[in-house]
Amino acid sequence: MHVFLVGGAVRDQLLGIEIKDRDYVVLHSTPEEMLKEGFTQVGKDFPVFLHPKTGDEYALARTERKQGTGYTGFTCYAGQDVTLEEDLARRDLTINAMAQSSDDKIVDPYGGQQDLQNKILQHVSPAFSEDPLRVLRVARFAARFHKIGFTIAPETQKLMADIVKGGELQNLSPERVWTETEKALQSDSPHIYFQVLRDCGALAALFPEIDNLYGVPAPKRWHPEIDTGIHTLMVVEQASLLSDSLAFRFACLVHDLGKALTPPSEWPSHKGHGQKGLAVIKKFCKRLKVPNECRDLALIVSEFHTTIHTAFELKASTMVSIMDRCDAWRKPQRFHQMLQCCVADSKGRTGFELLPYPTADYMWEAFQEALKVDIQAIIKAGFKGAEIKQELNQQRIQLVQAFKQQHSQ
Repeated sequence: MHVFLVGGAVRDQLLGIEIKDRDYVVLHSTPEEMLKEGFTQVGKDFPVFLHPKTGDEYALARTERKQGTGYTGFTCYAGQDVTLEEDLARRDLTINAMAQSSDDKIVDPYGGQQDLQNKILQHVSPAFSEDPLRVLRVARFAARFHKIGFTIAPETQKLMADIVKGGELQNLSPERVWTETEKALQSDSPHIYFQVLRDCGALAALFPEIDNLYGVPAPKRWHPEIDTGIHTLMVVEQASLLSDSLAFRFACLVHDLGKALTPPSEWPSHKGHGQKGLAVIKKFCKRLKVPNECRDLALIVSEFHTTIHTAFELKASTMVSIMDRCDAWRKPQRFHQMLQCCVADSKGRTGFELLPYPTADYMWEAFQEALKVDIQAIIKAGFKGAEIKQELNQQRIQLVQAFKQQHSQ
């Protein structure tokens, strides 16, 4: 039995990045021998085992042959005669196709170290085209390593475009699409993920709601970048600078989906696009099985972001109504996230990136004032039933009104 550390752990070690997961490949062994050594088998389609003490994954060296469609249409062979080079050959990118022996020697048959030096994401072999999930994986790695200068090899980009043209992406399950997208959204440069997918045609195939925003103009006065698709990715880029929250970044991604529904005759105006976007977001989230936390924040951002932008002109009653409809009293953190999404929306415009956006702080400070109402005092004063809510609302409006007057002085 020969054991090698493989894949991302070897890559990240060479890049000087913290290793999160360690995966191992085992040569010249059998499932029976692994079980005898105390490992627990978890892979049904191919032999993968968990180490009895560390819980790390150990997979028998294997080869794969494409038999059907999609990313599951493979038959695996994990005989004792499979070599390390054969196992590494089935991996997606050269930088992921390296191994390290127990005495720390790097096994690199496909030039991964050279590509790390050159900062190139390059496929290992033409077999790359057999797995459509690799389009998303490459886009995700591009997003993860963009800040340290990595780019995709032109030949790999061509293979990605060919996979898209072949219609193979339609065989990906919503769960796999979301898993890769979730990881990409939590990377250093999530906007790059969507840009790479657009460049190879995958955005239209997997995320038509986002792709539909390209070519839709906005008023040049407010949006010097004009194109709503470009604006969307600029907002996602700003979001990544403000928070690492998945829900926050997702909400920023889908905040303007309603603009794709504006009739061209009304361009570049997009009245009511926030409301129009609600149904689109719900359908998008249902299709990809997006977590409820992401969906719920996205919905209130879509509905209220344009109104929040005008907060200084709003009546106190309108401001309290927005707090109410956002359920800010029970979910203040989510309300704060919604306001921060408005910051990303404002900064995600050409020339506005460094400009302040005091509106979010203004709205948050008004909310802090509204929270000062003493509910117990209202009950003690004799208000009952629906009267309590009415009095509570009235006192909140009065406090916000006082805040507005003080702020305007």
